[in-house]
Amino acid sequence: MRSINPATGELLREYDEMGRDTVRRILAGAADAFASWRDASFAERGLVMDRAAALLRDRRDEYARLMALEMGKPVGQGRAEGDKCAWVCGYYTEQAARFLAPHNVPSDASRSYVDFSPLGVVLAVMPWNYPFWQVFRFAAPALMAGNAAVLKHASNVSGCALAIEALLLDAGAPAGLFSTVLVGTEGVGEIIDAPEVKAVTLTGSTAAGRSVASRAGAALKKTVLELGGSDPYLVLEDADLEEATSACVTSRLLNAGQSCIAAKRFIVVQAVAGRFEQLLVDGMRAVRVGDPLDEATEMGPLARPDLCEGLQAQVAESVRMGARLLLGGLAPDASGSFYPPTVLAGVGPGMPAWDDELFGPVAALRTVADEAEAIRAANDSAFGLGAAVFTRDIARGERVAAAMEAGICFVNSYVKSDPRLPFGGVKLSGYGRELGEFGIREFVNVKTIYVK
Repeated sequence: MRSINPATGELLREYDEMGRDTVRRILAGAADAFASWRDASFAERGLVMDRAAALLRDRRDEYARLMALEMGKPVGQGRAEGDKCAWVCGYYTEQAARFLAPHNVPSDASRSYVDFSPLGVVLAVMPWNYPFWQVFRFAAPALMAGNAAVLKHASNVSGCALAIEALLLDAGAPAGLFSTVLVGTEGVGEIIDAPEVKAVTLTGSTAAGRSVASRAGAALKKTVLELGGSDPYLVLEDADLEEATSACVTSRLLNAGQSCIAAKRFIVVQAVAGRFEQLLVDGMRAVRVGDPLDEATEMGPLARPDLCEGLQAQVAESVRMGARLLLGGLAPDASGSFYPPTVLAGVGPGMPAWDDELFGPVAALRTVADEAEAIRAANDSAFGLGAAVFTRDIARGERVAAAMEAGICFVNSYVKSDPRLPFGGVKLSGYGRELGEFGIREFVNVKTIYVK
């Protein structure tokens, strides 16, 4: 297992994959930690989460540098990621007791109510693109609910995985409560099967989701899946084009476009298509690409060379099928996994730029006649994670948002996760929810108690 700097191609470190016996000891340790943690009060759990939040803030520069080195995130964005992790820890410290308080339900009993109790050890299979946030997004609610956690992180960010484990130990988490297993993809199935594991959460590709869901389903274990996306951004004729373009460029290029909820398909009403197209090209061109350790860098490299190659193939095939290349479109002949901000126009069904997820800084433009066609085009996708609409008419925006087939719809803003709001998708973008009140209830036993 290797960590390689995507900006330079330099090998940072090699990690030995853990053997079966080591993994079994970790799972047994997690089960032992759960046995006592489940009985800890919310206040006791919250002390650990609050200390974790403080450490995340204290070590923000250290962790931002680690993310930059392992997967190419600009250090400014890495600091923001650390701060967001601290936010989610604090949020669940404050809200967990309220979210999981017994809920009285009138019936013919003298008392009947719903109780929420933790499930046990939760296996998290996490991706590299937000190597700290993706983990804390699941871990903060899962741990505050009384569960234990075992993390199987992406192999290229093993340093981040071990840093998170160390941070939680430093915050006072009991030994074994949060552990990292360094195994490859082929080792995940056996961990899912292990009797200690009671549930699985995965953030990743649709293919990975199918694999994990089928294995967990065979063992009758609960899963939450946050998978790929091809988020549509609708720009209507009454939109503020400058504000819409700013949001679209930010969403498309944040984290070098390597985000499931990045803006990917731009669906623009004919009346403003020409002006929006020019603003988008200008905005994408102006973004500064470079060394992620440079404070001035706005966009770094893609995380791996194969991601550049795959993205280039999707762009080339879309152009071959009739898309017009307005900007970028060719990886530079230089060291590192850099891919330029790219704009394709005239994109439509059948092209990779429309049908598939573009996990990189490529914007796909399509012009439509009116709002009704824009909604149809937005829903013409196998994915259903995020969506956005831009219009000066708020009531219109809410109506359009309600009509779009997605788990998250924003009006006049780019899609982003927020600890206070449920996060997840429909269709091939997965099922279940993270964050908010719904997220903390995913990995608990919703138990009816009836008293005669």
